[in-house]
Amino acid sequence: MKKEFEDYIENKVYEHRVLKRMTQKDLADAVGVSKQTIFVMEKNNYSPSLVLAFRIADFFNVDVNDIFTYVKGSD
Repeated sequence: MKKEFEDYIENKVYEHRVLKRMTQKDLADAVGVSKQTIFVMEKNNYSPSLVLAFRIADFFNVDVNDIFTYVKGSD
């Protein structure tokens, strides 16, 4: 029997981006992804790879845990 997980990653990408007065395109270009990737990530509809999560954290000069939070779903 396969068990479905509802785990997801919350993020504060939007908050950090707005504080730096950047557009989604600016951030996307800085971390090497498309504007669409930033858009869906900010809506919590996309969980980034570890590499991308660390790139974003490094860009904002913060710990990855300051931007991304693992939320465990119910078992």
